[in-house]
Amino acid sequence: MPQHVVVTEYSPDWKVKFEREAEIIKNILKDNLISIHHIGSTSVEGLKAKPIIDIMPVVAEIGKVDCLAGEFERAGYEYLGEFGIPGRRYLRKGGDERTHQIHIFEASNSAAIERHLALRDYLRTHKEAADEYGRLKERLAKTFPYDIEAYCDGKDEFVKDLERTALEWKAKNQA
Repeated sequence: MPQHVVVTEYSPDWKVKFEREAEIIKNILKDNLISIHHIGSTSVEGLKAKPIIDIMPVVAEIGKVDCLAGEFERAGYEYLGEFGIPGRRYLRKGGDERTHQIHIFEASNSAAIERHLALRDYLRTHKEAADEYGRLKERLAKTFPYDIEAYCDGKDEFVKDLERTALEWKAKNQA
């Protein structure tokens, strides 16, 4: 059965789920872990989202992560390697009705890390953009309830524009 695309109201439980899962990940990655971040829509208070917790660990050496695939699998994750994005390690939990996704990057991959954090931080501080994004996701989920590819395609241009805006905002605020 195809994945059911559901967008729900924000839940404070998402932060708790992130923290719980972050502890499991920390115990697997150990001293290779530099930092761990809650990213994606569930990390933005008030933003409607698919209830999937996105987690971004940053590691010193990405190659060492591959040796830990078995430990991640014992924790309930499917280990998918780069999964279309060079330099990333992608893992998911929950099968078609996914509950968690992990996007691991090496610290040297600063562009990918900054893109995720800038988008999250921008949405956290720009409620109107977060609300607009939530409405788009809700509309797409109703239009494509069993077509995750069409759902993702439908928000792709909006997200790319949002990422550009977020990166410009972050650069301006760091100057």
